[in-house]
Amino acid sequence: MANTDITYARVTPEIVKQLEAIVGEPHVVFGDTERMQDYSHDEVTGAEHVHMPEVVVKPNSAAEISEIMKLANRERIPVTPRGAGSGLSGGAVPVLGGILLSIERMNRILEIDRANMMGTVEPGVVTNAINDAVQDDGLFYAGYPMSVEMCFIGGNVAENAGGGRAIKYGVTSRYVMGLEVVLPTGEIVQMGGKRVKDVTGYDLVHLMVGSEGTLGIFTKIILRLMPQPVARAVLLVPFADVASAIGVVSRIMTQGRIIPSSVEFMDRLTVETIYAYVGETPPHPNIGAMLLLEVDAFSPAQAEAEYTAIVNICLEAGALDVFVGDTPAKIKKMWHPRQIAAEAFKVQSEYQSAEDLVVPLAQIPEFVPELERLSREYNVVMPCFGHAGDGNLHVHVMKKPETSVDEWQVLLPHLLEEVYRLAVRLGGTISGEHGIGSKRAQYLPVALDPTLIAVQKRIKQSFDPLNILNPGKIFPT
Repeated sequence: MANTDITYARVTPEIVKQLEAIVGEPHVVFGDTERMQDYSHDEVTGAEHVHMPEVVVKPNSAAEISEIMKLANRERIPVTPRGAGSGLSGGAVPVLGGILLSIERMNRILEIDRANMMGTVEPGVVTNAINDAVQDDGLFYAGYPMSVEMCFIGGNVAENAGGGRAIKYGVTSRYVMGLEVVLPTGEIVQMGGKRVKDVTGYDLVHLMVGSEGTLGIFTKIILRLMPQPVARAVLLVPFADVASAIGVVSRIMTQGRIIPSSVEFMDRLTVETIYAYVGETPPHPNIGAMLLLEVDAFSPAQAEAEYTAIVNICLEAGALDVFVGDTPAKIKKMWHPRQIAAEAFKVQSEYQSAEDLVVPLAQIPEFVPELERLSREYNVVMPCFGHAGDGNLHVHVMKKPETSVDEWQVLLPHLLEEVYRLAVRLGGTISGEHGIGSKRAQYLPVALDPTLIAVQKRIKQSFDPLNILNPGKIFPT
């Protein structure tokens, strides 16, 4: 099992000099609390999830990262890799201090191989920039997280990010064909390549994808690109209750034989909150739940045929109405409320916990009423929204004004454990795209049995015998 009892060394001025020799003095931040503050947290709220690094280092190559890792192993200093800091699990937070290794300077698109429909990028590339670079060639990167305009592709790969298009296109792992990785001990290795099939040895590429920065640091990423659809349409469909909304999703795919590119779910509280936030009236007065569906196709006629079929299926299933957006302006307007859902909830309360649970699609109608029961029992606000097509639901647990901060800090861990156990009991798990990180590490035994946790710890030890790289993440300690 991974060595969790190691005593780590502190970063000294001498260590800082060695780091400056590796990456250059301008790219090391030491002794400047104000400049380091941004690297002490991600998007997880709560002071308990804030941890200051001892030094911030910004390398520009695999060779520099290799030297940093060798130094860290010699001196027994923990290293936390970090992308854009947009995560929601504490995965890029230096919980044990040490070296914060930011890949922000490694932001180059190295190659667009149009003939093989592959792109090679560095980990600090903003995900949306990949699509900007290939759209004129009729291609796109389909591993689409909802935060494409701010997240780095390296973080997406580390978390195996999903998002709104996962029902049709899958998550990040489907598109990662190869990696250049600096191992925790400093070796630089190449995994995979520009090939769709490869069963030569263990599939280490997809062991690395989703490993949350605990097994290696990505320095090059080879991504599979897809043909860009030319037509899109969005449907906004209110229903009277959750069961009716969720029931129609499988009918669209089985009866209609259509796989939408997105199927987003919003419960009543989510709908009310986000429309109030944008200053608009909800699209129907009696909404118990709402779906936002998108189709894409390689011709306008195909898109129209698909969304017409979906409209008919929704109305047959009891939809209160169906609103269609088939122009860029309408599509943008109809997506906007869903895209700002997290922002809308953030202003509701300073104290909240953003969760991304997963349950089988058919269990969502059972899951949502149980959440409502728990919200009453614990006297919290707990809206539910997310990716209905793959059962990945975002639950925002928020403190009510009448609950004191002390009471909140006591009740939250108990409530989260109940919510996690509910998801697991229904055949789900505790995270679908945010990851475990430090935020959920203590709850890992709720989802995985001890034998499986022990196996994963042995994998960690084989890569990182001194537990130098991103310690304090994934596994309970």
